[in-house]
Amino acid sequence: MIKIHKKISIFGSTGSIGSNSLEVIDNLSKNGYDIDVVYLTTNSRIDLLAAQIKKYSPRGILILDKKAFSDFNLNYNFKELEILSGCEGLLELSRRTDYDLLINALVGFSGLMPTVEALKSGKDVAIANKESLVVAGKIINELTSKNGTNLFPIDSEHSAILQCLIGEKKQSVSRVILTASGGPLYNKSAEEIKNTSVENALAHPNWKMGQKITIDSATMMNKGLEIIEAKWLFDLNTNQIDVLVHPQSIIHSMVEFIDGSLKAQLGMPDMKIPIQYSLTYPDRVFSNYSTIDFKKLKPLTFEEPDLDKFKCLRIAYDVLKEGGTFPVVMNAANEVAVDLFLKRKINFHEISEIIETQLNKHTNKQEYNLADIVQIDTITRNNILNEPINTYK
Repeated sequence: MIKIHKKISIFGSTGSIGSNSLEVIDNLSKNGYDIDVVYLTTNSRIDLLAAQIKKYSPRGILILDKKAFSDFNLNYNFKELEILSGCEGLLELSRRTDYDLLINALVGFSGLMPTVEALKSGKDVAIANKESLVVAGKIINELTSKNGTNLFPIDSEHSAILQCLIGEKKQSVSRVILTASGGPLYNKSAEEIKNTSVENALAHPNWKMGQKITIDSATMMNKGLEIIEAKWLFDLNTNQIDVLVHPQSIIHSMVEFIDGSLKAQLGMPDMKIPIQYSLTYPDRVFSNYSTIDFKKLKPLTFEEPDLDKFKCLRIAYDVLKEGGTFPVVMNAANEVAVDLFLKRKINFHEISEIIETQLNKHTNKQEYNLADIVQIDTITRNNILNEPINTYK
């Protein structure tokens, strides 16, 4: 058996993607991969982090939350373990050159600068943090080109597109079709969606994910973020990206070619499959993950998304066409609005209203840098949080 050695760090190791990534590493270790887990990070889930430390023996860890950092130092004592904290510590780990690949499983805008710093330092990034590409796709692509680094998508949809494009010429691509489960609310009426509860919005039928991404799935903003991500990952024009609702989540995305042929990537709704492919690309490695039994498979259905019921996807399409700094505003407004909804301070339908309000206030800029992105993100968040919110539950 050929031994392949990799040094990997996982930012957000205690979340859904991070935990699945460690399971994938367990599988790879049985199949010729000698993987050194160098750094792990969490926001506040210190007990799970401690269990990961015992199993994977990283050189260092980072805890973002101040109280959790203090509690960890009070309750745990791991000899020869470097313990860092805060955003500056996260960037410090991003810049280090003692590992080859960063798995960025951070949630939201917080994942942007670690992506940037990792690429600057010459590392490849397996990216689940779609927001990095949504707000700074042009800048990130310039960094990968300049530094000879790679982005490997972890999202199942973008992994599917990557797999469908292998061996194909860019000029042969007619369009890509991202599939969407529709989330937990797709078959609800407009009135039911408007007044949905937090619990109903979190009840995804197919995927087990963190709260933020699950609410994004319920609003279909997750698919909106993904269409912008796809533009930058695969160098697509805005008219080359379509969405189809596919409730069974078996076909993860498709690519249509100029001769009328179409490729689709199929698999069970299991994030370990695209995670593993991002770590072994372009090779495939044996696993015992669940596979499709076509004899038992229910009919696969497809339909156009309802942009009237799911305004967030419509907004994202508009932002994709406009480009510039609109994606920064959309992302920031969405993150704040989702948090307010989870805290039961706004109703579900107000998520899209808050996003539209902030976009209408913003003067779009086609030329921008990282400092502009950070400033616009901060201004947008402050605009929302400093305005009175009249609808509370």
